[in-house]
Amino acid sequence: MRLRVIWVGKTRDAHVRALCAEYLKRLSRFARCEVTELRESAAEDPRACLEEEGKRILGALASDALTILLDVSGTTSWSSEELAAQIEAWQGRSVREVTFVVGGHLGVSEEVRARAQVRWSLSRLTLTHEMARAVLLEQLYRAYTITRGLPYQK
Repeated sequence: MRLRVIWVGKTRDAHVRALCAEYLKRLSRFARCEVTELRESAAEDPRACLEEEGKRILGALASDALTILLDVSGTTSWSSEELAAQIEAWQGRSVREVTFVVGGHLGVSEEVRARAQVRWSLSRLTLTHEMARAVLLEQLYRAYTITRGLPYQK
């Protein structure tokens, strides 16, 4: 199974960028994982911004990908153990690609929200988009260590 993460905008903070790179490296031991970084919209109007970024996100999604939208108002929340079990279930169902989408600072368009099969609330806490990226990658790595029965490497 391939994991894909699509996010809008660059990770500007060098420390967060290094943390993301570290967890991607660790995750590569268990799964093919790729990050697609999409350009932020320069539109002044928030609606136009959402629409433009939404088109880019939809254009980057594979048609057969199981799409998980990280959404502050998402209806699904997983513990680390539940995420690990979910990954095992996806593998058991032979899901070829799972794509996690992190929208821009304004969120995502309704079209992107409608395309997602799961809207995952990563935390009830408010996280910056950059921190959400790092937490997502860390939790994916943690899920694989749980499924393999490995001690978590800090």
